[in-house]
Amino acid sequence: MHSMLNPVEPLKLEGASYILCGDALQVLKLLPANSIRCCITSPPYWGLRDYGTTGQIGVENNLNDYIDALVVIFREVKRVLTDDGTLWLNLGDAYTSGGRAYRAPDKKTDNGHVVRGLPFRPPTPEGLKPKDLIGIPWRVAFRLQEDGWYLRSDIIWYKPNAIPESVKDRPTLAHEYLFLLSKSERYYYDYNAIREATENGRGYRNKRTVWAVNTQAFPEAHFATFPEKLIEPCVKAGSAPGDYILDPFFGSGTSGLVAAKLQRNFVGIDINPRYVAMAQNRILSEVKAGLS
Repeated sequence: MHSMLNPVEPLKLEGASYILCGDALQVLKLLPANSIRCCITSPPYWGLRDYGTTGQIGVENNLNDYIDALVVIFREVKRVLTDDGTLWLNLGDAYTSGGRAYRAPDKKTDNGHVVRGLPFRPPTPEGLKPKDLIGIPWRVAFRLQEDGWYLRSDIIWYKPNAIPESVKDRPTLAHEYLFLLSKSERYYYDYNAIREATENGRGYRNKRTVWAVNTQAFPEAHFATFPEKLIEPCVKAGSAPGDYILDPFFGSGTSGLVAAKLQRNFVGIDINPRYVAMAQNRILSEVKAGLS
């Protein structure tokens, strides 16, 4: 596995995994076209956290600026995907600020050295009202569809261990969306690899669109790390052993860890050098432990 800070020359992917540090859009431009079978990623959510890096996604005042930035990045992802490649995109939603500009400190995320909650709330997007659910995942999905992606499935990630909320005027949020998008009308999808047991336990059926997966903490990172159990079906269905998996928002490296455990290569990109180092150490130690 190679770890590179701020690569400046085009890369040739030759059977090794890479963790690259830099702006996602700029680093993606260094990857060869038609070289990646599957992209699995969870970009920073809009208006939620500060990862302490200039140029980071998610801190835009205007929601449309956030969506525009993602569309451009995923346009570059589409370029590097093989013609039968897929994108598995996880995004969380948010509510409008209702005119409140101040955000109280978040004890769940403010750990002082890796990530902290934003100290402000972005303005309410035009056309929305106080307390509106914004619908960010679907807004992004529809924009990607307009940009040429095939929107193939919306998957509900149900969180049995969801964090309690103090709200009294709506249900507690216990799910997020995972979208399956493809570059072409026909694409690689190994449904046999992710078939699930039938209710009577006597056979198997095609995997359904509601996946019950507990959230999974990683002590060195922020609490909202990608759970391995959420990524495994994406890797198995969207690629074959030896293929490349891409994550342009690598974070703590869970997508690369799962890819390595399932005999795939991976390319991870993150703008924060601390996360690059964290992901590399995590993957090397856990994969080595699994082989011993």
